Parts: sequence; C-alpha cells; structure tokens
Amino acid sequence: MKSVNPYLMFNGNAEEAFTFYQSVFGGALQLIRFGDMGEAENLPAEAKNLVAHVALPLNGVEQILMGSDCPPGQTVDVSTRPNFTVCLELSDQDEAQRLFDALAVGGTVDMHLAKTEWTELFGMLTDRFSIAWMFDFDGR
Repeated sequence: MKSVNPYLMFNGNAEEAFTFYQSVFGGALQLIRFGDMGEAENLPAEAKNLVAHVALPLNGVEQILMGSDCPPGQTVDVSTRPNFTVCLELSDQDEAQRLFDALAVGGTVDMHLAKTEWTELFGMLTDRFSIAWMFDFDGR
C-alpha cells in the first residue's frame, strides 16, 4: 500500500473547508465542480457550483486530502462526530503545535497536545467543519 488518503464529504461547503485547509497546510488545490462534468445541463442551477472533487496534496504527492460536496439531492449528517479521523503523523513538535492551533480555530479541542504514555505529543480536535483530527509526534 502506497498511502491512505482520507476523503471528506460536505453539505455544500467543501470549497470553503478546503480553502481553509490550504491556508493551514499550503499546497495547490485541484478542484472540479459538478457543473464542469458531463450531463451538467441536467443539474439544477444551484448544484452546478458545488464541488464534485477536490484534492490537496500534503507533503508533496505521497499524501492527498480529498473531498467533495454531496451530490445534488444527497446530504451527509455532520451533526455528530464523523466515523473517521484524519491522523497526522508529524516529524516536528513546532509543526504539530502550529497545525493543531490552526485547525482548532472555531472547532472543539477534545484532547490538548500533551505527552502521553505512548508518544511524545498527542492531541485530538474536531474542526469547525466537524472533521475529527489526531496529532501524533513521537519525537523521532
């Protein structure tokens, strides 16, 4: 297996979320709208601007954060914590703190970054888009 790339689903705010993630991680967004795809003429006008697919390379091309808005007529329930977590294995303590602080803005910190029995620095939060994140820095 080369890598595991999380795919995040949104109810109409994928572009806003990925613009925010781009401000945190850097990188160039690759974005396709439903209106740019085949059979777009059959879509309601409000659905044409929704994001059909977005990708944000992290650390080059080895890891990619991907997502989309739900297809027209569908929704995802983000009222509860999602059934997945994006886990960031970090190589630098300062980077861990910077990313944690940035993603925590407008979100909920579930566990502050701190030394644990199993690693040098660990923390968990749910960002303002209801995406759960883990941060792990093992000191190596």
